[in-house]
Amino acid sequence: MKPVEGWFCLGRLGASGVHFDLWSTIYKHPVESPLQMHGQHETHVYPQTLILEVSWALTYRLFALQATHRYHSGSLSSESRECTDIDECRTIPEACRGDMMCVNQNGGYLCIPRTNPVYRGPYSNPYSNPYSGPYPAAAPPLSAPNYPTISRPLICRFGYQMDESNQCVDVDECATDSHQCNPTQICINTEGGYTCSCTDGYWLLEGQCLDIDECRYGYCQQLCANVPGSYSCTCNPGFTLNEDGRSCQDVNECATENPCVQTCVNTYGSFICRCDPGYELEDDGVHCSDMDECSFSEFLCQHECVNQPGTYFCSCPPGYILLDDNRSCQDINECEHRNHTCNLQQTCYNLQGGFKCIDPIRCEEPYLRISDNRCMCPAENPGCRDQPFTILYRDMDVVSGRSVPADIFQMQATTRYPGAYYIFQIKSGNEGREFYMRQTGPISATLVMTRPIKGPRDIQLDLEMITVNTVINFRGSSVIRLRIYVSQYPF
Repeated sequence: MKPVEGWFCLGRLGASGVHFDLWSTIYKHPVESPLQMHGQHETHVYPQTLILEVSWALTYRLFALQATHRYHSGSLSSESRECTDIDECRTIPEACRGDMMCVNQNGGYLCIPRTNPVYRGPYSNPYSNPYSGPYPAAAPPLSAPNYPTISRPLICRFGYQMDESNQCVDVDECATDSHQCNPTQICINTEGGYTCSCTDGYWLLEGQCLDIDECRYGYCQQLCANVPGSYSCTCNPGFTLNEDGRSCQDVNECATENPCVQTCVNTYGSFICRCDPGYELEDDGVHCSDMDECSFSEFLCQHECVNQPGTYFCSCPPGYILLDDNRSCQDINECEHRNHTCNLQQTCYNLQGGFKCIDPIRCEEPYLRISDNRCMCPAENPGCRDQPFTILYRDMDVVSGRSVPADIFQMQATTRYPGAYYIFQIKSGNEGREFYMRQTGPISATLVMTRPIKGPRDIQLDLEMITVNTVINFRGSSVIRLRIYVSQYPF
């Protein structure tokens, strides 16, 4: 009988059933192993051999049996993804001809005589004990020799082999190197077969395991480095990798190490250092150095700016006090507060930043002292004819470097006579030409300072007022002796 695809057995009909003797032949028609692709795996499932238990009560001729684990006589269910048996007795027209009856089997069918009884019991595991139940009455024996009968699997399915106890056990194709996985794949043994798989980080493409570039798919939050079969995530400076190995978390440098000398402010992915008031950040961005506020402007303090670590303060010279604005200086009136060293005969005159002890005036001959600040030359005295009629003493103070021009003193005649006019001039003391007299009216004039004067300095000017009367043909003069005290400071 011509073998069909799969497996079939040839035997002889015996008196008590189908017998297979030593010369009985088991034919095997090799079938290519199907390849099922599942993502990163390819699974090889070998054809299986028919596991036949012989019913001793049957008397029929076995023509052919097609059985393969590849389920060439089966179909693949799209829902359960499992192979199901095809009933060839229903699907194949005239599967058995003549007096033969078609009996469907898993993975194939049998043709047996219609007159022979058939025991249709439940399916039994081919590895279980032989059937031991009652049998139908056997047909009369034929004139044929008796052959030993078998009640065990004839041969193991592909992917299995028979051990010493005549049991079919799985063959580890991976261990025996009998698989067809290429060098880029790994072999995983399965029950009755094996699977060619790619390791993590690879995918199967045209039978080859190719590296997956995980970095192309945004596996990492920040930095990604692809390596064969894997990848590694790293973070930018200022971040640390989380336990998931992919995302990054900001590092609070201020809480962990506080790299700043003074104040640390955490930012996303970094930090900044800030300095306390009065300090400035150095070029390294970490250290703070004292800020010299006094160098910013000479007008920060009215007198002197004193720098200190982180701050500054203004000071005033002796004779001054610091005002509430902490920058301006105000003169202390020592004469008013009786904080001077003048004796009882002297007069205390307050200056900017100090005081003067002025001695009583002394009137030179032929002058007579008529008050604390006035000397007069009597008209009846012939020596007074060419001398000023009176000398009046005045005192004033001026700050050093006062802006000019500045009107600092005013003279005026006390009496105006008919037919008289007045002339004002600086008689002495203006050798440096720092002053001049500007007549502001018929009987008045103003002393103008034309140049700034640096102190401390004492200046004495004799300001003369000449009276001319053409009616009575009179010419006379009076002098104001002005003592100017220039302070040391410009305030």
